Amino acid sequence: MSHSMNITDSDFHIEASIELPADEVHLWRVDLEAMRPDESRWQKVLSSDESTRASRFHFPGDRQRFVASRALLRTILASYLATDPASLSFCYSKKEKPSLETARADSDVTFNVSHSGGIALFAFTRRREIGVDVERVRRDFDLEAIARRFFSAHEQRQLAAAPDEKRFEAFFRCWTRKEAYIKATGEGLSLPLHQFDVSIAAQDRNALLSTRPDDSEAALWSLREIPAGPGYVAALCVRGREWHLKNWSGPAAD
Repeated sequence: MSHSMNITDSDFHIEASIELPADEVHLWRVDLEAMRPDESRWQKVLSSDESTRASRFHFPGDRQRFVASRALLRTILASYLATDPASLSFCYSKKEKPSLETARADSDVTFNVSHSGGIALFAFTRRREIGVDVERVRRDFDLEAIARRFFSAHEQRQLAAAPDEKRFEAFFRCWTRKEAYIKATGEGLSLPLHQFDVSIAAQDRNALLSTRPDDSEAALWSLREIPAGPGYVAALCVRGREWHLKNWSGPAAD
């Protein structure tokens, strides 16, 4: 691709439509801090309900990050659909997973979004369920208590075996992988988190270890760690295995 999928400049724009082959997943990383100063530009492509939602943020920085994130999602989606960003409408599942409105559904473009701290990740593909999650690595919480509440027994054992200096990073690897999977399935937190196991190994490209009660479900998904930049951990989950990832670091074939 001639353009960068790492959006770090508020002058960012897409000059032409982008091809999205059926066997590719495109991953975009957005530096929301760099996008914040151009809020007036991004506001122009938001829907009225998005503008209303933006106005409810108490802190200007939070509002600006939200505005930039929504506007850039629209901009990138519109380039895949060869349409105007402001013309897009979204619908939401019962678990709040966004998708294109029915009138655009024949495009077969599916997507998912995650943001943490000052960055956002956008993942796009065709005719596949997809989920992405990114988290900034923090150390200001009771790791063991949260793990006992949300992680499976196998995941808790993996975490306990991690070196002390790597434990928080391992925690967020587990967390993002579980989040990416439940976002891809569309079930959200209604899917019991103890009913599947993920690995916490760094750079794992086959991180969904098992699913319960139907263990065959695990083979239907690809769950892998993806680059997110220093201080962040991220994961991507896509239904099926016959696809290739293209991201801001360049194409990487599975």
